[in-house]
Amino acid sequence: MSTLLTRYLEPAVRGDLKEKMVFIGGPRQVGKTTFAQNLIHQFKEGNKAYINWDNPQDKKRFLEKDWPPDEPLIVFDEIHKYKRWNNMVKGYWDSFKKHQNFIVTGSARLDCYRRGGDSLLGRYHYYRMHPLSLNEIHATGKDMEHILTFGGFPECFLKGSERYLRRWHRERISRIISMDIRDLEYIREISLMELLIEALPERVGSPLSKKKLALQLEVDFKTITRWLTILENMYYCYLVSPFGAARIRAVKKEQKLYLWDWSEHEDPGKRWENFVASHLLKYCHFLQDSEGYKMELRFLRDVDGREIDFVVIKNKKPLFAVECKTGERALSPHLFYFRDRTDIPKFYQVHQGKKYMREDSQIEMIPFVIFARQLEI
Repeated sequence: MSTLLTRYLEPAVRGDLKEKMVFIGGPRQVGKTTFAQNLIHQFKEGNKAYINWDNPQDKKRFLEKDWPPDEPLIVFDEIHKYKRWNNMVKGYWDSFKKHQNFIVTGSARLDCYRRGGDSLLGRYHYYRMHPLSLNEIHATGKDMEHILTFGGFPECFLKGSERYLRRWHRERISRIISMDIRDLEYIREISLMELLIEALPERVGSPLSKKKLALQLEVDFKTITRWLTILENMYYCYLVSPFGAARIRAVKKEQKLYLWDWSEHEDPGKRWENFVASHLLKYCHFLQDSEGYKMELRFLRDVDGREIDFVVIKNKKPLFAVECKTGERALSPHLFYFRDRTDIPKFYQVHQGKKYMREDSQIEMIPFVIFARQLEI
């Protein structure tokens, strides 16, 4: 994988390591460990600069500070499974920061546990690693159709096998339930949580009715709300809220749901919209994690049903809006309607084809391949 893929976080992480530790979270199997290992000087199997808490020998080495003194970067993987990891890492950083840097990687539990106390406050920068995007796959020789089909999780993307992908989907969901949710949350009816996960893909891109989900699973509204929050924290799905522009009668309470793994969708339209959403969320998270901006991904819909799929907001001001189309269709009339009634400076209609058209200074039809390149992630 390291010879094929250069991950988008590398320049920012290398820069931050000059001053602080770097924590890297994100979904399981998104490539965090491989990314961190590739930053170790001349990494090879068995390099003692990489310490994995799941390895019994590495546990002892972590507790005894047994790592190469001349290695400029040390990686602690899954170390948050140790109850006292915060204070241990704090002590190591304070003792060795003049000549060694540290990366700490982990999944949902790292994000949860790092917020549980302030002993590490001011000593690290945190990044959320996302699945592969179009800009990261050029060296592989794969195209947009490939990443649309097999998703952005490196293992499945590189394998390129539909049989492998189906089995991986089932195993991933099992791991989320058995390893993440069971460890962090007490859920008595875990089988109902599995049914909720099965019910979510078909709801992608549409207004999410928590009430209907509650009725379908025969649980109360508060339970569904809590379970969805848990699945968001586990990096399974994410919710997008509406953008309330002043001059339109915008919906206020509706939310749309998307998955971190767009390859779960059988419907091409939902898969495409989720694919675009994932790129935009990745862009927002990267600017927030690397530059400190307050970034938000929203959608735009009024009470009469006019809609633009996404609006990207920076420091409470809209940057641009994006409408998704699978083909090279005529510009959506909703682009013109909201252009005249909002302060959104730029509107894009993105598609899978090659046609480019500039309507005016605010509205463009653009191939998503080109648009994604502009995002630089």
